[in-house]
Amino acid sequence: MKVLKLKKQYLKDYLHVLRSWGEVYGPVKQEDKYVYDLLDDLDKLDTRMLRTILPAKKFLVPPRFTTFTFKDHTYEPELNNLPNRVVFGVHPCEIHGIVILDKFFLERFPDPYYAERRRRTAILGLSCVPDDKCFAKSTNTHFAEFGFDLAFNDLDDFFLVWVGSSLGDDLIRLKLELFDEEIKQSDLQKYMEWRAWRDAQYKLNLDLTAMPDIMELNYESPLWEKLGEKCLACGACSMVCPTCPCYNVIDQIRPNKTEGKRERLWDSCMYKQFALVAGGHNFREKRSQRVRLWYTHKLKAFITEFGKAACVGCGRCIDTCPVEINVKTVVSELKGGK
Repeated sequence: MKVLKLKKQYLKDYLHVLRSWGEVYGPVKQEDKYVYDLLDDLDKLDTRMLRTILPAKKFLVPPRFTTFTFKDHTYEPELNNLPNRVVFGVHPCEIHGIVILDKFFLERFPDPYYAERRRRTAILGLSCVPDDKCFAKSTNTHFAEFGFDLAFNDLDDFFLVWVGSSLGDDLIRLKLELFDEEIKQSDLQKYMEWRAWRDAQYKLNLDLTAMPDIMELNYESPLWEKLGEKCLACGACSMVCPTCPCYNVIDQIRPNKTEGKRERLWDSCMYKQFALVAGGHNFREKRSQRVRLWYTHKLKAFITEFGKAACVGCGRCIDTCPVEINVKTVVSELKGGK
């Protein structure tokens, strides 16, 4: 994998150049939170971001979008006018989340809407330092070796920039003169020292050993009733999770009944209607059943199916759930409160 250096003072110049390829997005502070927003003004960029409210999956699976419009007996897919996008500032844990979505929407259940947005979206990673809610080291998602086009590692006065794809190489060549291709031994030493220092900053460490077995052994545990009593079924955990893939499909039909559009929008298995089927039967009417399902997907089913957990340790569920039902508290309860 090719590695280059970029002086920090050139970052905004380079992001400006990337506008020739597509719309450039990055982390922007809004009050006390961060969001990925269009960088129409590069001074809005705030690289101190720890986590955005919504993850980068919103660029690949928008919260709500039209899949096609129809009129009489014809339809028009909405895939032809998607813009190219550059998303800068994606942390390693989120890159792992995108890799999980790739497995889901490119391999297991091929999805043309995801595939086209993925093809048109350049992922530019950025290193980070954890806070007390981040446990990416526990999920082994604190570094990314693939799943990105470029990855920027912040080493004070310069970035080490990893090129992770042919698209990434093309983006570098848009302004190659900003980069230094000579990596010195002192640069490597500085990177190794930073990496050791960064790893030592993780204060929240979860032992996820044997979680599929622990989940299985706790399937009938009264813990799920206890959590179901607390859960508000608001679905916020699903909305902020980088790996939750569920969606709903609705048709918006005009009064003439011959034209309209089909929309797709994020859904959550925490909603009461999620498992409601024709005839009125609900497979998971109780909140306790829905909480158990959510954590079964994160800590058991995905490991069984794909060999790794569907949790990337970003800490968004810890930051978001108003009643403190999150991976940290649930894992603790599953292991006897330890």
